[in-house]
Amino acid sequence: ALVKGTQVAGVFTQSKTAAAPVHWCLKQVGRGRARALIVNAGNANAFTGKIGTAAVKAVVDAVGEKLSLSPNRVFSASTGVIGEPLPYDRIILKLDDLVHDLSEDAIEDAARAIMTTDTYAKGACAEVQIGTKTVRIAGIAKGSGMIAPDMATMLGYLFTDAKVPQPDLQFLLTEINQSTFNAISVDSDTSTSDTVLLAATGKSEVAVTKETEEFKEGLHFVMRELAHLVVRDGEGASKFVEIEIFGAQNDQDAKTHAFAIANSPLVKTALAGSDPNWGRIVMAIGKSGAVADRDRIKIWFGDILVAKDGFVAPSYTEKDGATYMQRAELKIKVDIGLGRGRFTAWTCDLTHRYVSINADYRS
Repeated sequence: ALVKGTQVAGVFTQSKTAAAPVHWCLKQVGRGRARALIVNAGNANAFTGKIGTAAVKAVVDAVGEKLSLSPNRVFSASTGVIGEPLPYDRIILKLDDLVHDLSEDAIEDAARAIMTTDTYAKGACAEVQIGTKTVRIAGIAKGSGMIAPDMATMLGYLFTDAKVPQPDLQFLLTEINQSTFNAISVDSDTSTSDTVLLAATGKSEVAVTKETEEFKEGLHFVMRELAHLVVRDGEGASKFVEIEIFGAQNDQDAKTHAFAIANSPLVKTALAGSDPNWGRIVMAIGKSGAVADRDRIKIWFGDILVAKDGFVAPSYTEKDGATYMQRAELKIKVDIGLGRGRFTAWTCDLTHRYVSINADYRS
């Protein structure tokens, strides 16, 4: 539950088969106010037709009744199996308990409750000084599989006690989302349920706008930390990988190259096997569709120059590459050599464990 007057902003999946709660939230976020969030895990309420829409309405109506507020101030989200009707009556039966257990210090419990294949609860927080006053920002997220950037690719809930006009709140969330949640990928698949909400309660009475740099930095830190936690907990993952592209013709080309590498099954399986197969990175750049010139590309594993001038670097040795690839945290850098465009993406490796998790997810 949120205090009266809370402003809300949201970003949502771009999936053409978005879940029923996403459609509900899209309709409500334009009103700019929120008083309650209700989230369930285990059932996505996606591809459930009119039954799914009715389920959302029944839940938000019941929450509104229990908390004596308009259902239009209630935001709903569901995550889990697609195509199964949501047993919403079971949620409604638990509402009295949920209302009774409301607490200002139960955010960790909420983070655990929304987990599906996650192996740990994900949370981050920051305090920023604005003048002589302190503003707090906190967030929780869930996500482990079906993670690919196309808005948010997960569920995320961010809260601040700053006083922020709703248009500024939406601007900040949309902008920072591009370099945080929209810069991660586990498996290149975009969820039907992606929802990230940012709520500003205003309780601190500290006024913030989209131009307030201290607040922007704090919000970016929290969102980036949550995004990284999602990748680190990628289904079956054993490695956390940063892919930095620079020297591209423009930023969009840099992003295209970055995700061609991040989403390549051949690159990701090489990472899982600690194989310094830099040829797969060359392949990914070449197939991306963004502009590249073979003879201008430079590739690094960490600080090790691997390739340049259209061939393997004279100083590179397979032993150095193999030793580096044993690390749990890796960085791949690529200079496209054509301009000033840049983008950084984060991904993980693709292991046998990922296949095992998803081969019997429904059963």
